[in-house]
Amino acid sequence: MDHSPFETPAGVAVTAVTADEMRAVDRVAVEDVGIHLLQMMENAGRTLAEHGRRVGDGSALVVAGNGGNGGGGLACARHLVNHEVTVTVVLDRDPSELSGVTAKQYRILDEMGVPVGVGPDGIADTTASVAVDALIGYGLTGTVREPVDEMIQTLNQRRTPVVSLDVPSGIDATTGEPKEGAVEPDRVVTLALPKTGLTSRDDPVVLADISVPRTVYERLDIEYESPFENSYWVELRR
Repeated sequence: MDHSPFETPAGVAVTAVTADEMRAVDRVAVEDVGIHLLQMMENAGRTLAEHGRRVGDGSALVVAGNGGNGGGGLACARHLVNHEVTVTVVLDRDPSELSGVTAKQYRILDEMGVPVGVGPDGIADTTASVAVDALIGYGLTGTVREPVDEMIQTLNQRRTPVVSLDVPSGIDATTGEPKEGAVEPDRVVTLALPKTGLTSRDDPVVLADISVPRTVYERLDIEYESPFENSYWVELRR
């Protein structure tokens, strides 16, 4: 599998990583180097919000699951609200079932009074100009479970522009193969390094800098030249 299929407009080659390699990046960043997951999540959410604003027009639907991907989506929702965007959040479960950093992000939105729905009906009932897909990240294994499978189907039926966080929900981050159903995004904001599963797809890809330092990649023998020049994100070309 080609691990350097992307480059920046300036011609910098960007290494793509498998799901297992990205797990190792996260582990070394958090456990060895000491970066907190909330720090990376905040950076992810801010860049995701910027691209949500670029695609949409004053209103947004943020669809989020549990785990890091969902937490990034909830951070995005907060940034959008802070920039006067009307936001509706739809979760894949009752808020009381959220855990860890995702629960922390939700509590902030709850204090802000951001409306939150649950399940496919919440997606169908909104009229937002852009949808943010933060249901499933690179960690998907096996099949997409209920109610997420139906939420993905409902999201695709809306015909609203979609921005996916890291990878489109429902695809294998390593191979790019969709499961029974996968989100069909208009843009993917992938994090730290692109995933190998994005190489075989046509989705436009933006790479977000989430503050992973070079030493993390060096410790894992991952080839890395910073693709970020004067911004915290960069468009990627295949």
